[in-house]
Amino acid sequence: MRDEVGRERVSRLAKALGLSGTPVAQDGAWRVGPANDGAGPSLKVSQEAPGTWTYTRHAAPGSDNCLKGKRCPAPGPNSSSGSGAADRRSPDDSGDAVSEAAAQKAAAPVLKAAGLDDAKLDARQLMGSVRVVNADPEVGGLPTYGWSTGVQVGADGQVVGGSGHLTEPDKGATYPVVGAEKALDLLNKSGRGDGRGGIAGCASPVPHTDDMQEGRGTGGGAPGGGGAGDGKSAPCEPSSTPPKPQPIAVEDAEFGLAAQFVGGRTALVPSWLFQVKPQGAPEAYTVTHPAVDPKYLRAPSAPGTVAPSQGPTSRPGDPDTRTKEVKVDGYGTAGRTLTVYFTSGVCSTFALSADESGGQVTVKVTETAKKGTVCVAMAQFYELSVKLDKPLGDRKVVTGGGTAVPRDDGGHKASPAPRT
Repeated sequence: MRDEVGRERVSRLAKALGLSGTPVAQDGAWRVGPANDGAGPSLKVSQEAPGTWTYTRHAAPGSDNCLKGKRCPAPGPNSSSGSGAADRRSPDDSGDAVSEAAAQKAAAPVLKAAGLDDAKLDARQLMGSVRVVNADPEVGGLPTYGWSTGVQVGADGQVVGGSGHLTEPDKGATYPVVGAEKALDLLNKSGRGDGRGGIAGCASPVPHTDDMQEGRGTGGGAPGGGGAGDGKSAPCEPSSTPPKPQPIAVEDAEFGLAAQFVGGRTALVPSWLFQVKPQGAPEAYTVTHPAVDPKYLRAPSAPGTVAPSQGPTSRPGDPDTRTKEVKVDGYGTAGRTLTVYFTSGVCSTFALSADESGGQVTVKVTETAKKGTVCVAMAQFYELSVKLDKPLGDRKVVTGGGTAVPRDDGGHKASPAPRT
């Protein structure tokens, strides 16, 4: 996801939101608005793909006509910008929310500008009088979870806010996957949602006033022992034994992509999307679990983090393997050590060769993978190193076809590639 989002793409979204002006690049993001006083609508779009964007229609109004070195006063009942709070109230702050159909109609131009006119829509969410139209796109023909674009529509039928992604993530490397039954088994074994309390670990109901007066405390304290019955609080005793898990019915399972943290960044990870419905619940909800074979995942460093592990072992020349040359993106040196950088997947192993003849160094990265492996797409940035006969010096690094390899400034964090 290293591509950049162009100005033209941002301009289309800004126009759909009713914003005028040319997008300006600032601090790694495209910005349109607000006015000099900080009031009015504004759009911010990350220049780096997938172009995460946020839009707000209203900002705190204020004047930029201030004495030098003095803070601009906030508008109030005596300010020249209005007669009071009632006058400053946004037109979407009161009234009933619009219907789902009206909200979807208002959001349609924005979703089209974001490339989501064919996305699955859900307009049931309400935030007071603001209705939110959530669009869940398909990526690579697969449904997504956690990758929604939300467009907020006020009671006046106008778009008042929104956020989402302007481009799709780059299609990357391939990984073996497991079936729904195996993923569900892994989900059950992971211990997620075991029902234990949070910080305190347990909780007691607040006793009714009449119960306290009659000495019938609900805290379980013995008479004279400081229980709820005598008006004193007794801490509950957290159990070291987790409560018995309660089964929840799985109504459906669908293969798709779920947002996870990979290498400190949000990525769409192949996952099984389970529709579950607890007993007595009014409707089902979604629980996800990575579909990537556990052999290619390492333990997360933080909750919700998924990281690929080293790839499978395969040898060139085996009848069930295939080999191909991989494009080299850059190189770096340290003494006699030459390190090259490239992008590929973990269903493969890699080998690096370096030929120092002809006054230059010709490098070649060969990928070896097993035939017939069922994989899904995800990218991984790799590095491989080799010892030269002498330091590189002023010699060029080129590929087999003579194309110069650019020197890498070390700005990219690469993982050691699994060697063939």
